[in-house]
Amino acid sequence: MKFPYGISDFFQVITENYFYVDRTSDIRLIEQAGKQLLFLRPRRFGKSLWLSTLENYYDIARADEFERLFGHLAIGQNPTPLHNRYFVLKWDFSMVDPSGDVADVRRSLHNHLNSRIHDFSKRYGDFLSGEIEIDRRDAFFSFESVLTAVRPTVYRLYLMIDEYDNFANEVMTASQDRYYALLSGEGLLKTVFKAVKGSAAGRGIDRVFITGVSPVALSDITSGYNVAENIYLLPQFNDLCGFTQKEVAQVLHRVARECGFSETKANEALTMIRAFYDGYRFSHRAEERVYNPTLVLYFMKALQRERQYPRKMLDFNLSMDRAKLAYVSRLPNGGQVILDALGGQYLPRVQELSDRFGVKEMLNIGEDVDLIASLLYYLGVLTLGDETEFGELTLKIPNLIVRRLYAEQMREMLLPDHKKGQQIAQTLYQTGKMQPLCDFVEQRYFPVFDNRDYRWANELTIKTAFLTLLFNDILYIMDSEPALEREYADLIMIVRPDMRQYRLLDILIEFKYLKLKDELGISKAEARAMSRKDLEALPQVREKMTQARTKLAGYRQALQARYKDTLRLRVYAVTAIGFERLVWQEVT
Repeated sequence: MKFPYGISDFFQVITENYFYVDRTSDIRLIEQAGKQLLFLRPRRFGKSLWLSTLENYYDIARADEFERLFGHLAIGQNPTPLHNRYFVLKWDFSMVDPSGDVADVRRSLHNHLNSRIHDFSKRYGDFLSGEIEIDRRDAFFSFESVLTAVRPTVYRLYLMIDEYDNFANEVMTASQDRYYALLSGEGLLKTVFKAVKGSAAGRGIDRVFITGVSPVALSDITSGYNVAENIYLLPQFNDLCGFTQKEVAQVLHRVARECGFSETKANEALTMIRAFYDGYRFSHRAEERVYNPTLVLYFMKALQRERQYPRKMLDFNLSMDRAKLAYVSRLPNGGQVILDALGGQYLPRVQELSDRFGVKEMLNIGEDVDLIASLLYYLGVLTLGDETEFGELTLKIPNLIVRRLYAEQMREMLLPDHKKGQQIAQTLYQTGKMQPLCDFVEQRYFPVFDNRDYRWANELTIKTAFLTLLFNDILYIMDSEPALEREYADLIMIVRPDMRQYRLLDILIEFKYLKLKDELGISKAEARAMSRKDLEALPQVREKMTQARTKLAGYRQALQARYKDTLRLRVYAVTAIGFERLVWQEVT
């Protein structure tokens, strides 16, 4: 099998026999959905390949190749009357340079539009009745010339805009002043979309399909372009660009056969890929979750080439999403939202996902927790969970790859000098020694937590501190609160199957928390002055430890039943005394 990792050209994928998941039956649904559509998905989620699929389907210049390209696909078996009936003009705003001042961005945008118009004139010259004039300084004049050349023909224009919000998002995280200048009033983007709207009023454009990551920037251009229909939350398009569980299982077992893997090994690989890449849900009415296609292709290609799982499960090309999380963490309430999501106990919840990200809202986004949570959803670092009994939508981290980004961001946010802590974490992996890690948390993490205004001062906060230090997806399949016999363990670290050849320990930890004054009746100074032995002897501490040991006994039994004799399990109960001290026991 040939996997089209990094290839978003439909023509190349089909003609060079790359692996392709057929979504072409959705073309009929797209036509029925409306004439000017907006479709949002996170970065590297297959949007550009889908747009290329539409481009090849509708392009009049590809009419002679329809059977070759689509004959074996669903839409080729039952095509719509509109196939190969359009001139296609495609803009890609990710090609616009966001650096420099507003004049520089404007120049880059005009250069890109003119470049695409020049290619259009060359491609369709034989179909057009007149020449297209290009003004190198004014792409809107050039665009008008396109419409003038198209109108006398029997065909109409299909405009496709990829990553409409790309350069606006980049500017947003870099400079609020430039962001305001680009989008406020009659800003640059608004001018572009006013031209698109005007051209769709019987002046040549018949259909528009726009892709992007988020509604950021859309609010400020809707007065100039208030005709787009949002289809990104509709359940019928939940898997438009993602892979389903069934599809991933089918291709994985095919690769496993090519590699000579046993059925057991193939199932093991499926468990790995599900834990790390599954979990996205883009409509609260959608029943099935989907996989990020770029990550699946990254995994499959590595498995096929090396006959083993990729050591780094996070593809470098998606690790760049760290910058967006870093931006959110700097917002006044951003750190709390990230902490809540990482802990998993207090999931962000909203009545509905916000689509109001105007300049005013973005300049004050830190004051609105719902807006922050919605933005994290659009960026792909939160996804839709279950609905609450009050009809609210919960948002959760979709999988372990994204959880890693959160853990790394929390380390950077709370403890920039965290290398020592990671070295100490390795001591736990390798030897089972818990005391050095507890000492580090007391001395380095607790002062940071104590000085911040976090809402949830309990075992969740303690668990998050340990999770950020211990998170290691190169060695472990690890998660916070995985279900074990309908109960939820705080932190389980299971050595990856391909890493079990090394002398690494499986780790299970249960956390408890005691408030200094309310539950123990002692001050911070008194807690710091007490010996560890005296702390362990406190009745409240003994009670918490007993509760933890009881739960851990059940978790241990469930894990041993699940993993049989493969585990080298070490089990710990950890009780935090305020943000001052830690008491721990290894449970045997």
